Amino acid sequence: MDRRIFLTALAAPFLAPRALAAQEATLSRALDSEEQLHSIQVMRGNDLLLAEAPRGQGLDALANIKSCSKSIVALLLGQALARGDVPALSATLAEVAPSLIPAAAKPEVPGITLEDLVTLRTGLERTSGAEYGGWVASGNWVADALSRPMVARPGGRMLYSTGSTHVLGAALSVASGDSLLRLARDGLGAPLGIEIPAWTRDPQGYYLGGNEMALTPRAMLRIAQMMRDGGVWDGRQVVSPDWVAASMTARAQSPYSGMRYGYGWFLTASGYALARGYGGQIIAFHQGKRLAVAITSDPTRPARSEGYFGTLKALLDGPILALA
Repeated sequence: MDRRIFLTALAAPFLAPRALAAQEATLSRALDSEEQLHSIQVMRGNDLLLAEAPRGQGLDALANIKSCSKSIVALLLGQALARGDVPALSATLAEVAPSLIPAAAKPEVPGITLEDLVTLRTGLERTSGAEYGGWVASGNWVADALSRPMVARPGGRMLYSTGSTHVLGAALSVASGDSLLRLARDGLGAPLGIEIPAWTRDPQGYYLGGNEMALTPRAMLRIAQMMRDGGVWDGRQVVSPDWVAASMTARAQSPYSGMRYGYGWFLTASGYALARGYGGQIIAFHQGKRLAVAITSDPTRPARSEGYFGTLKALLDGPILALA
């Protein structure tokens, strides 16, 4: 079916004709002209409203989801809590994985909690942005992240840092006795029926927690659907409904985008919870509107809040939300 007829047929019961035409035109224009956009899928309830890959390798090819990986690690933390691998979000590094704490760590580091790590509020100097290259060039990513200066108090302001999520992933591996890859495959891959290939590991063998995971766009959409439906996929409780709700409760606020942040998920003023990755990778869901969205983009180009990511957010808040 022609894209315009398809969208019009689906949205017609929900929008006045003039508004429908404007929203459809905006979405179609983005699909045709945003050269950074690789794929987009939108599901309302059980209806797939849109599934297009105007660029890139298609909906069934693996895509680097970049920092959407942080949201995946957060889900694995929720599952580890449910299994009892870790005792509580208030558990500290000293309690959960003391072997990870380097001798050069500041006195506050042993008291950093799992909640501090998943909300990116460790207080440690960031390892993202300009610091990322030096961090991954180090011989021990966990030790490097935990040996950085304290620039805020643990549990205070949000400091977006891949090092924090990497430490969290390493702590989950230590606590469970399984690699982050095994945790991801058993906890999400198997129940959702999606492929999770091996990805980057640090010099000590810990899988990178917070970057470089690869999923197909269709797999991304399944994660969005599962979260939208309270952690349930195909009648099975994959992630605790309490963890889904907790993930959607604001704990911090990004100093860059202004969006609030829960347990690994950004929260928008319009009601979405979303995973966001460099270049414009997005896994999003809106429980109130029964929407699940997956977007992939060129992973080599930036997507700033005032630039391309702003364009994607406008699509989420405009024509996509209007489809609900």
